[in-house]
Amino acid sequence: MRPRVVVVGSFVQDLTWKCAQFPRAGETVIGTFVTGPGGKGSNQAVACARAGVPTLFVGAVGRDVFADGARRFYRAEGIGARFVVKPRHATGTAAIFVDSEAQNEIIVALGASAQLRPRDVDPGLIRGAKVLVCQHEASLTVNAHAFRAARRAGATTVLNPAPMRADFDPAILELTDVLIPNESEFVALVNRLGGRSAGLEESALAALAPEDLHRLCRALAVPSVIVTLGRRGCFVSLTGGSHTHLAGHGGLKVVDTTGAGDAFIGGFAAGLVRYGGDVLAAARQANAVAALSVTRFGTAPSMPREAQIRRFLLCRSA
Repeated sequence: MRPRVVVVGSFVQDLTWKCAQFPRAGETVIGTFVTGPGGKGSNQAVACARAGVPTLFVGAVGRDVFADGARRFYRAEGIGARFVVKPRHATGTAAIFVDSEAQNEIIVALGASAQLRPRDVDPGLIRGAKVLVCQHEASLTVNAHAFRAARRAGATTVLNPAPMRADFDPAILELTDVLIPNESEFVALVNRLGGRSAGLEESALAALAPEDLHRLCRALAVPSVIVTLGRRGCFVSLTGGSHTHLAGHGGLKVVDTTGAGDAFIGGFAAGLVRYGGDVLAAARQANAVAALSVTRFGTAPSMPREAQIRRFLLCRSA
């Protein structure tokens, strides 16, 4: 079956340590260790596929044991993957530290993922897809190339500007149908592009009236802007004046917040397909996928599956 969602982005091997509290400079603490597949692009592809939508991931790896593990994982999951081998570079890695409060600190070495090039992304892979997703853990020229191909193919383009980068080119927004930043990324975008709105601080975001937040979203000139707000859910701003705050899902035991943003993106992309392009319905599903992901440890392994998502949404709507 041809993929309905294509995700172009990063694969990194997650190396995760869990400890009671983060070490201070010069301090050693005892913790536990696990490793598994990760990377924003890969995590988003896994979240989308587990939500029940045929998905293809396009990324780069080295010629090493982590690359072999990536291929095994994707085969076991039944997810399509196009891994471009960069023999002069190691597969990307991420050092992740998680404390007893489920907060995390992360250092990423992108390795081969940073070497993905436009020539590695065949536009034929995108033809027939409904949605294309990109993030900032790959070359920004690759994102622009993929988005142009998506426009020619009639696919909806979703940009997750994470992590926010100094070399960000605002021209990509002209090719973006749905922009999904978190709070810090949104503030960075507004301060760079918002004109008279520049000078916004992240601490002031929660106090903004919905109309004011919507106005800031509209200043970015993207048809649909969704600002993820962590445990507070998300804010959806649409062209034409419609805006909605979707509350987060409380009452869940939070184990690990790593990858929650990626869960939201993947769940949203799957929702766009499932609900025929309905952005609000897709955002509701994304909220649920992100909430479920934090109840398990890890990134890709924590992404919920379709049946679990359906049960959760049914229970929460009752």
